[in-house]
Amino acid sequence: MSTNPQETRIEEKMRAAAIGEATIRTFLEAHRRVRRGERGMIPEVEIDPITSPPTLADLPNAGTETVDLLRQLAVFKLNGGLGTGMGLDRTKSLIRVRDGDNFLDFIARQILHLRGHTGGTAPRFVLMNSFTTREETLGFLGKYPALLQAGPIDFLQNKVPKILADSGEPVSWPADPELEWCPPGHGDFYPSLLNSGLLDSLLADGIRYAFISNSDNLGATVDARLLRYVADSGLSFLMEVAERTGADRKGGHLARRKSSGRLLLRESAQCPKEDEDAFQDISRHQFFNTNNLWIRLDHLAEVLRQNGGTIPLPLITNAKTVDPRDANSPKVLQLESAMGAAIECFEKSGAVVVPRERFSPVKATNDLLTLRSDAYEATADHRLVLAEPRHGRPPVVDLDGKHYKVVASFESFFPDGPPSLLHCDSLKVTGPVRFSGGVACEGKVTVHNGGTDVKTLAAGRYRDQDVRL
Repeated sequence: MSTNPQETRIEEKMRAAAIGEATIRTFLEAHRRVRRGERGMIPEVEIDPITSPPTLADLPNAGTETVDLLRQLAVFKLNGGLGTGMGLDRTKSLIRVRDGDNFLDFIARQILHLRGHTGGTAPRFVLMNSFTTREETLGFLGKYPALLQAGPIDFLQNKVPKILADSGEPVSWPADPELEWCPPGHGDFYPSLLNSGLLDSLLADGIRYAFISNSDNLGATVDARLLRYVADSGLSFLMEVAERTGADRKGGHLARRKSSGRLLLRESAQCPKEDEDAFQDISRHQFFNTNNLWIRLDHLAEVLRQNGGTIPLPLITNAKTVDPRDANSPKVLQLESAMGAAIECFEKSGAVVVPRERFSPVKATNDLLTLRSDAYEATADHRLVLAEPRHGRPPVVDLDGKHYKVVASFESFFPDGPPSLLHCDSLKVTGPVRFSGGVACEGKVTVHNGGTDVKTLAAGRYRDQDVRL
C-alpha cells in the first residue's frame, strides 16, 4: 500500500472495485506523473515526421510456412464499446451490418475460415470485453461453438477513477457512482491481458504473435504477408498506418522522437495548442494509426517484466466534468493511454502503410450505410471489402445528424435497403428523406428536404445532382 494519502485512497477505491493489480500500478504511475505536472504533451520541436515507411504492396508473398505461423497467432478484437453514439445501449459489434449479419458474425466466420487452413483451433481468438459487453457478447457467440474449443475467448477491460482536477483526489459522486469511473483507453489492453493470466497461458501454448484490431473495423483481417513480415523482421511491434487525408487532420499521427529515434504516436490531446497547425498538416505528418497492430507476445511479456507488470505508455489527460451532461459539475481529469502508443516502448518497432480499405470502422450511421451498400462486397473468406470499381476509396457519406444519427430512425429512411453507392464519390443528405428501393447515386449527389415532413426520393439514377424535394 502506498504511503501517499492520495494514492492510498485511489488504491483502496480500485481494490474495492476488484480492479487488477497491473492496472492499479499503471494508474498510480500515471497519477504520479500528473502530480509532477506532466500532461503528456509532445511538442513539434521534439519530433520528426515519418516520410517513407514500407507499404503492404512492397512485402513479399507469405510463402509456404503460413500454416505454421497461423498456429502461433492469436487474433484479438477490442470489443468494449456500446453503440451509444448511434442511440443504442447494446454492444456495438452486434449492430447488423448487412444481410442480417453483424460484426461478430463476420469476425467469427473469418476465424473459422482461417482454422480451416490449420485443421485445428489455430489461430486463437480472444475478445477484450468491457463489463457492459461481456454477457451479451458471449451469449451471442454461443451460436459458434467451434470458437470456444481452444479455451477462454475473452478477458475484461478495466475501469479507472476520474480525478478531481484541482486536488488530484479520486472523485466522489453519490448522485451517480458510475460517473466516478471512466475507461482507461485501449492502452489498458496490456495490463488487463496480464491480469487475466491469458498472456502467460498463450505463451505456454506456443503463441508468439498477436494481431489486434477493433471489432467495428471489418477491414482489419489477418493478412499473411504482414504476419510473415513480423516473423522475418524480428520486430516486437508493428503498426498498420494509412495515408492521412483532409478528413484525418484532427486524428493522431505517427512520428519519430528526436531524442531516442523511436517511433511514436501523437494524439490530438498530446499536441500543444501552438502546434495545432503542424499537427493538422497532412503533407508534413502523412500517416495515421489504423489501430491494427501486430505484436510479439514474448517481447511484450519481457517489457512488462522490466517495468513491474506495467508498460510505460505516454500519458493522455482529458479534461472533463464528472457529469458530461452538466457543465457545472466538478472538473475532472481522465487519465488514459492509447494502445498504439506502445510503439515507442519497444526497441524494435515499425510501421507498414496499408490501403485505406483495411481501416473502415463504423463510428456513425454514415459509415453503416456505406458498409451496407454495394460499395462493399463480401468475399468467400468472409471479409467485407471495397468493390473493385472503388479503387480502394470509399464514398464519402454525410447524413443529417438531426434525423439519421440514431439507428432506429436511420433504418426507417431506408426501408428497402441502401441506395447503390458503387460509383458514388459523395452523398450528402439534409432533412428527413426516405429512399425508395432502386436509387443509384453516382458522382457527387446532394439531397435536400428543407421541410419537417418526410419526403421520398424516387427510384432512379442520380449523377452529379443537387436534388431538392
